[in-house]
Amino acid sequence: MSADISSPPTENLSVLLAPHLPKLRRFARALCGNQTAGDGQVAGVLEALIDDRNVIDLTLPPRVALYALFYSLWRSSTGGAEPVETGRGGMTPRSRQILLLTSIEEFTLSEAAKIIGVSNEEAEILRSDAREALAAEARVEVMIIEDEPIIALDLEGIVGGMGHSVVGIADTHTRAVGLAVETKPDLILADIQLADGSSGVEAVEEILRDMTVPVIFITAFPERLLTGERPEPTYLVTKPFRPETVEIAISQALFNRA
Repeated sequence: MSADISSPPTENLSVLLAPHLPKLRRFARALCGNQTAGDGQVAGVLEALIDDRNVIDLTLPPRVALYALFYSLWRSSTGGAEPVETGRGGMTPRSRQILLLTSIEEFTLSEAAKIIGVSNEEAEILRSDAREALAAEARVEVMIIEDEPIIALDLEGIVGGMGHSVVGIADTHTRAVGLAVETKPDLILADIQLADGSSGVEAVEEILRDMTVPVIFITAFPERLLTGERPEPTYLVTKPFRPETVEIAISQALFNRA
């Protein structure tokens, strides 16, 4: 029997898909709400590809195909259930998924529709419904760790525009830890590099020793924090950012918080 020449060799799949794995980890973590669960789902995708490389639809662009495979396996692992959100916003799970894919992952609406298996028309309705639901979500207090004044003001404006309040802005490790202790925020937006050369990651690690609060990291180099090799952030926004990207990250982080 002749070989199936339509199926790319495993090594070719690696070349096609490896560049997209860091961002898939970002999506998986945001979707699942933590690094361990998200990275476990990505590992499941890789295991499925090792078992059968034909499991992926390479008639699609490689990144779209990879996310579509991930989404299919993730849905199977959850039994295909669509849980009902009980928050004030009433946003459905698929609406959130469309927003994550189009805003955080920057897929086109058509690509996002292919990934979750709906029509373009349904995807547009889901995205529209999700944007409306954002305005009805519960209000929280947000702390910002950022050493660039212009970026800090941009973030403060985005947070305020969503109806949330900013309890304070810190530009160093020491100030960040002190502000967190003082204000007990519901959410933290954190830069990676701070004014005095200190680390935003280390500041957050210290804060999280004493409290449980979702954190969204904002960085120009998200791939550096998406290797899957050590404890890493669950939520990442890439600089330069669009306001909508920050809004969706905030919404998802609050949705997944304990």
